Amino acid sequence: MPIIKLNAIDSTNSYLRQLCNEKTLKDYTIVVAKHQTQGRGQMGTVWDSEKGKNLMFSLFKDLSMHDVEFPFYLCMAISLAIVKTFKVLNIPDLSIKWPNDILSADKKICGILIENVIKSKLNSTIIGIGVNVNQTEFKNLPKASSLKSITGVHYDLDEILHSIINDTKYYSLLLQEEKYDAVKTEYENLLFRKNKPSTFKNVEGEMFSGFIKGVTKYGKLQVLLEDEIVKKFDLKEIELLY
Repeated sequence: MPIIKLNAIDSTNSYLRQLCNEKTLKDYTIVVAKHQTQGRGQMGTVWDSEKGKNLMFSLFKDLSMHDVEFPFYLCMAISLAIVKTFKVLNIPDLSIKWPNDILSADKKICGILIENVIKSKLNSTIIGIGVNVNQTEFKNLPKASSLKSITGVHYDLDEILHSIINDTKYYSLLLQEEKYDAVKTEYENLLFRKNKPSTFKNVEGEMFSGFIKGVTKYGKLQVLLEDEIVKKFDLKEIELLY
């Protein structure tokens, strides 16, 4: 498992993507940085972090041994791998805010950015993971927290990294064995605010109420609306307000 450690980089995902373009990478090649100047999240958001306090890394995953018909299963698998690691660390009240923010109670402690590499087919994927570990102050981020803020424990970043990788291998094997239903069921059972009355906002800025029921194999969120109709929403079409 090649691990490239950097003091500072604009984005570990961008760095790893460039490497991928230049040469053939081994499965589970990892780029980890003490500091990212342009860390990216979903929908172009910027992820900021205190230097050396959090775990920021990107993982190259070879998919040649997978028949990846529905790429969202990769998102579900990596989300579950991180939750599995956090459970061993006794982080309480874990859930997944669709599509792949990891929460403790209602506070975000981990974000994931997946960028698939498509050649003739889905060939590989680059998974960027940012875990709030030992940082305890989050200015202007009221919905953010960290492992240390929650437990009071100071964590070893390398230990968490290796644990996440091991748990990723576990869920990757489930996908190779085509145990898709098991992965989807476990993911849906961890969905934040599932079966609870929730408020959403659509692209027009209109707010509406509904109940999260699950996800489709394509990654769309299934929401039960007031008229008893289950509607499917893509990531760009809906925002969960909480």
